[in-house]
Amino acid sequence: MNAPLDKLLVEHGVDVVEIEAEPGFTGGAFRRPDGSMLFVRPTGRPAAEWELAARALLGRALRVPLPPLPAPFEVTEVPAPRA
Repeated sequence: MNAPLDKLLVEHGVDVVEIEAEPGFTGGAFRRPDGSMLFVRPTGRPAAEWELAARALLGRALRVPLPPLPAPFEVTEVPAPRA
């Protein structure tokens, strides 16, 4: 998890899309049915914020233990709806 973020995202097959978002939204992740991941990055946010959010999302998706996020950040996991 200490590798450069771009390298980590490529290594784990993560696609990133940028969207306009409300100020409180720092990013999101979606695991596709094929196991690949899509991360959503809000446009216009500081690079350091994205670095923190993306690493937290990747760590959670890979079930890697990470230190707690600084306030006010948090990762909320929403289970996929059952078909």
